[in-house]
Amino acid sequence: MSKDEINKYRLTDMEEPSDEMLEYIMHEVAEEAKNQYNIAIEKYFSEMTEMYRKQYGNGELQQ
Repeated sequence: MSKDEINKYRLTDMEEPSDEMLEYIMHEVAEEAKNQYNIAIEKYFSEMTEMYRKQYGNGELQQ
């Protein structure tokens, strides 16, 4: 199945997707979800680090 055929298919079409097409769609959705998850995790820890630095400084011992 070509990428063009998959791009033209809509889940609202009256015909059911083939197993191959469904597998491809699910794979693409899983990849996108994984990428978005990784972006969210990176952003979360970046924000937490920044909040920590604002509250406690750079982690250097103060005398």
